[in-house]
Amino acid sequence: MFFWFLALSFVLVALVFDSPALDYRMVMLGSVLPMVELLAGGPWALHTLLAPLAVLVVVMLVTRGRRLARRRWLGLPIGLFLYLVLDGAWLRTELFWWPVFGVRVDSADLPDFKPWAALIVLELIGLAVGAWAVRRYGLSDRERLRLLCTQGRLDRGQMGSTRPRRL
Repeated sequence: MFFWFLALSFVLVALVFDSPALDYRMVMLGSVLPMVELLAGGPWALHTLLAPLAVLVVVMLVTRGRRLARRRWLGLPIGLFLYLVLDGAWLRTELFWWPVFGVRVDSADLPDFKPWAALIVLELIGLAVGAWAVRRYGLSDRERLRLLCTQGRLDRGQMGSTRPRRL
C-alpha cells in the first residue's frame, strides 16, 4: 500500500490545512516512512504514537525562531500521524501505545497483512484519489507540478479555501 498513503495524506492535509505554503513532500514522506520498518522485519518505533510525537518535539525545538524551516519540517510528523491513522495502527493497542504498556510487544499485536484483494483495492483507491488530486490542484500544468516537486507547495489559486479573501 504505497499510493494509498501518498495520495490520501496529500489530499487530507491539503483539504484540512488549506495551506499553499506547507511542504506537501514532507507530508508524503512521513506517510510512507514507517513502511521502511516493514522491509526491515516488522513494525518498530515508527508504528507507535511515540515516534511522531518525538519528531514533532524535535522539529519544534530545532526550528525555534525559524518560521519557514518549521513550516517545511512540520509536514514530517503530520505525515507520520497520518500513517498511523490510514494504516489502522491505532487499533493495535500495545504497539500503538508502546512503551506505555511495556517494552515487549506480543506477536499477536503485530500488524497482520491484509488479503491481497484488500491491498489491491486500497491501492486502487489511492490511485483514484491521486488522479482526483491532479485534477483538483491543477497538477497537470507543468508549472504547478514543478512547484510541488521542487518546493513542496501548491499554487495558491488552486486552494479551496472558503475563508473570505482580504481585498
